[in-house]
Amino acid sequence: MPAQQPAVSVIMPVLNEERHLRDSVRHILGQEYAGEMEVVIALGPSTDRTDEIAAELVRETASNERARVRTVPNPTGRTPAALNAAIKASRHPIVVRVDGHGMLSPNYIATAVRLLEETGAQNVGGIMHAEGENAWEDAVAAAMTSKIGVGNAAFHTGGQAGPAETVYLGVFRREALEQQGGYNEEFIRAQDWELNFRIREAGGLIWFSPELKVQYRPRPSVRALAKQYKDYGRWRHVVARYHSGSINLRYLAPPTAVCAIAAGVVAGVAVTPWAFAVPAGYLAAIAAGSVPAGRGLPLKARAQIPVALATMHMCWGFGFLTSPRSLARKVIASRRPSVPGRDHSQV
Repeated sequence: MPAQQPAVSVIMPVLNEERHLRDSVRHILGQEYAGEMEVVIALGPSTDRTDEIAAELVRETASNERARVRTVPNPTGRTPAALNAAIKASRHPIVVRVDGHGMLSPNYIATAVRLLEETGAQNVGGIMHAEGENAWEDAVAAAMTSKIGVGNAAFHTGGQAGPAETVYLGVFRREALEQQGGYNEEFIRAQDWELNFRIREAGGLIWFSPELKVQYRPRPSVRALAKQYKDYGRWRHVVARYHSGSINLRYLAPPTAVCAIAAGVVAGVAVTPWAFAVPAGYLAAIAAGSVPAGRGLPLKARAQIPVALATMHMCWGFGFLTSPRSLARKVIASRRPSVPGRDHSQV
């Protein structure tokens, strides 16, 4: 590691994050990193105490010359607009994206800076390590880190270090962000994938490493999880229409399951009870898959894993199937051409 570590800007889009914001910032300020840091929080129109907590953090760090917290407004409340506002307000050569409910591991920034130097990548990222604070969140965390829940997505389940299509959150070279004009604000979800696509299209490297770990707090209710995964599916279909060839079997599994289960129920009612074997088979599969996923958890959490899995699968599939073409057309019309950047061998 170089003796003089580069200064970093940590950008955070937040909306209704009173539960986790202070803890998230604490994990940033407590990094094992000798370089200068700034934390720029983009404040959406929250209805809880998020703004008040952010103001407290600004006051508490005002005299800290090495690591200060600042805020910028994000009146739209949309994540890509928040990210762009925070990038514009920040000033350091390395930009670290963190969400208001993400907790960085102690050496996250130091490791990311080292990997940028070693690989020459424009963006590096690692594992979204879901971890709950109650039985339901533990169940969701188990589902989100199991292959029956999310397939072989490396940033959920882990994997070998190497080039990737996209990564969770990300630690960027500022010039890569500026060359690409930041995030496309039409992508309410999947904005990370779209930006990383442009960086890769311009010849840049996106690098995944399991050394990088961010602790993630799952959604606190079935309803919140359902909305999250419906939005994921809706916007993944936009991505598929935006960039033909980006879809694979992992993404097609949830909508296929939704169609098969719906057909099985209809046929079971109208034609033959044997058709109920399809939804029954799905329920049996997620029940069986929940056993290894819940290993080590209390009984109350293990019992809720099938509910979490079914919510994730069905809502993701429903969102994918009902994603309107008009949304994709609007996003495609906003397509930004990738801008070639120069090669990097060191930070």
